[in-house]
Amino acid sequence: MAQASPIGRRCERAVITAYSELRQIGTDDLSAFQACTALYRIHHPEASLSEARRLVAEWIDHHLVRHDSGMTDGCACE
Repeated sequence: MAQASPIGRRCERAVITAYSELRQIGTDDLSAFQACTALYRIHHPEASLSEARRLVAEWIDHHLVRHDSGMTDGCACE
């Protein structure tokens, strides 16, 4: 599950790296997703659980499923 595009946001890069590495070592999809949602909320404690889930799902889909090279929606951090 290689990263398909450069990622500018640190939290987004951390989420995609963590998800990829968890899946590579055999962690099931749901557990990896939940871990990455928790990771996002560590970076952004102000985010609601539903917002974190939405962004993590969008980022995984964008970078790892569709291998899209465009920018993603998300937080304003760098």
